[in-house]
Amino acid sequence: MGARWESFPVRPRLAQSTNRLRTCPAIMSPSPDLDAATGAAIVRGVRHTAAEEDAHGRPVQCFTLTNATGAQLSFLSLGGIIRELWVPDRHGRLGDVVLGFAHTSAYQEGALYLGALIGRYANRIGGGHFTLDGQTHHLACNEGPNCLHGGARGFDAAHWHVEPFERHDGVGAVLTHESPSGDQGFPGALSVRVTYTWRDDNALVVDYEAETTAPTPVNLTQHMFFNLSGEPETTVLDHELMIHASRYTPVTAQLLPTGELPAVDGTPFDFRFPRRIGERIRERHPQLQVGAGYDHNWVLDHASGARVEAARLVHPGSGRLLVVSTTEPGVQMYSGNHLGVGRQGKVGALIKHGGVALETQHFPDAPNWPAFPDTTVRPGTPYRSSTVFAFRIQQ
Repeated sequence: MGARWESFPVRPRLAQSTNRLRTCPAIMSPSPDLDAATGAAIVRGVRHTAAEEDAHGRPVQCFTLTNATGAQLSFLSLGGIIRELWVPDRHGRLGDVVLGFAHTSAYQEGALYLGALIGRYANRIGGGHFTLDGQTHHLACNEGPNCLHGGARGFDAAHWHVEPFERHDGVGAVLTHESPSGDQGFPGALSVRVTYTWRDDNALVVDYEAETTAPTPVNLTQHMFFNLSGEPETTVLDHELMIHASRYTPVTAQLLPTGELPAVDGTPFDFRFPRRIGERIRERHPQLQVGAGYDHNWVLDHASGARVEAARLVHPGSGRLLVVSTTEPGVQMYSGNHLGVGRQGKVGALIKHGGVALETQHFPDAPNWPAFPDTTVRPGTPYRSSTVFAFRIQQ
């Protein structure tokens, strides 16, 4: 590919692209710094504003995190949705690199999950049921006969309690949610805590914790769609992707795993070295035809429970580089195959392949596949997971 993966942090300019909607401006810190490029004040801190009402008339809060460089992340109390994420290109210009909607209520229309926290179970559970400790549990099915991303009212639809914080290495917030026993059919009451830390080195750390009152499967993730160009009217097919995975989980026509873990070698699923997402996406490989593109789980090499690098995504034109590290054993790469459904985004209509999701996770339908890594959480043994999305510049 000729790409070099060495990277370095860059200090952004405060001047931002003028073609993007600014929904949650953040200026709120008692100790501003000065931007080296413009001399303007950088205001580190957390701003909390009212966004809009959701589709049911409930108020939604918006929180904007500004780190010491002026890079910003905005999210909603609804679904923990990351609505904007402004990071610099190689020239220091800030661009919003995640897809989203202009209005809060739009996040509840359809099932695109843009920027949302996903649970109780990310990805699919086949047939909408599983058996645990000899008891079969029937779930809310929201994708034909299957349960997708936690059911009809998953964590993406929840109103989270938010507690902002500032500390020496960044700013952030703790999001908490109580999921009652029987929620979407899942057993046990589940107390969930997700921490967003927007570090001063332009890395977003997402830490997940959960405790249950009864054995239950848990699989949490963040569903951001990235377009590192900062221009959502262009596709991500020119983005170069590397995934540290020698195997993947092929799927059936219902996008459920077959149970096999074949090697990626010699297939369009081989991203062990940097490759454009669009390089082989139109090949007549049976798995690409099933998913209308990539919508598969990669089995990460060296998965040990410690946080290790899982993937790298780069947009050569802007130089923006995203490094994803995780404690999870898998990552679902979804190439935005069904984004072009006429929905309006923050700027113009969403387009097919307009973003790519890198969802760190346990494997899809794992409760029904004993050979897959176990997703069962039991009382007294908390669930913990951590993923870092670090934004750098390709050198």
